[in-house]
Amino acid sequence: MRRFPAVFDLVPDQVAQVIQLAGLAPSPNNGQPWRFRLLPHAIEVHVDPARRLPATDPDDHELRLACGAALLNLRLALTHAGVRPVVTLLPHLSPPTVLAEVRSGGHQRPDAEQIALYEAIPERRTQRRPLQPTSVPAAIQHELRVAARAEGAWLHLVQPAEHDALAGLVRRTRLVDAEPAPLLAVLCTAGSDPENDLEAGQAWQRVWLTATARGLAATPLPLLAEANGIRDDLRRLLGDVPHPQAWLLIGYGEPSPAMPRRDPGELLIDAVPSTDHEWPVTAEPVRPAAIRRGVPPV
Repeated sequence: MRRFPAVFDLVPDQVAQVIQLAGLAPSPNNGQPWRFRLLPHAIEVHVDPARRLPATDPDDHELRLACGAALLNLRLALTHAGVRPVVTLLPHLSPPTVLAEVRSGGHQRPDAEQIALYEAIPERRTQRRPLQPTSVPAAIQHELRVAARAEGAWLHLVQPAEHDALAGLVRRTRLVDAEPAPLLAVLCTAGSDPENDLEAGQAWQRVWLTATARGLAATPLPLLAEANGIRDDLRRLLGDVPHPQAWLLIGYGEPSPAMPRRDPGELLIDAVPSTDHEWPVTAEPVRPAAIRRGVPPV
């Protein structure tokens, strides 16, 4: 097993735990498109180019959402270990695979909410069975909105008058019908550039972990980049102000099994590519049949 170095004031076993928890984030087809470079005073979050899905995610929108979710897990794990994470997204002059750099801003004790989210990381699952027709309490709906705002995003919880129009958009994905679900949540950001995608991924994961911590289950619909025209139609439906990034069906459901994950040691890189590195346009790690079905994040 690969030996982890010390980072910040953390011993190797603590660093290994941090990376393991970061790797439990959701990703399309369970592709786990992230890697990490450990330096004495920083942790870099990299995209793994070999795990891109150009057939269904040609602009890497879903990839950045997934890596943003891994970054949120990383932040929570560091906070739980007593480190206050300071994050720079898309750091200037970094190689193209670097999506974020995390440094220590000193020591920090996690608050009660951060502890609850941290403990929810290994419990979070993709619900693959129908959710129960039980309403999500208004107080929890408010907490989900607060979770999105904490990461600079906005969570639109679909109201009854919007159900028909939204269900029509969902049916166009030919994968799932949103009508029976008790709560359909659309995560939005102010913009739609790569940095917004990374912010949305953190917010998406924070909302999902908040739901998990409150005893709820969630089913992510196929992320909006792969559905032709869906994002634009959804934006018009919501008033042309936000940029829809992802959506979740949230409610009560039976526990789901965990999906296999890469060993934390496999997620480490020692060197970074040069600035003229070209990402591959193929080399997909999942079966083409799974891509055609549009398997949701897990």
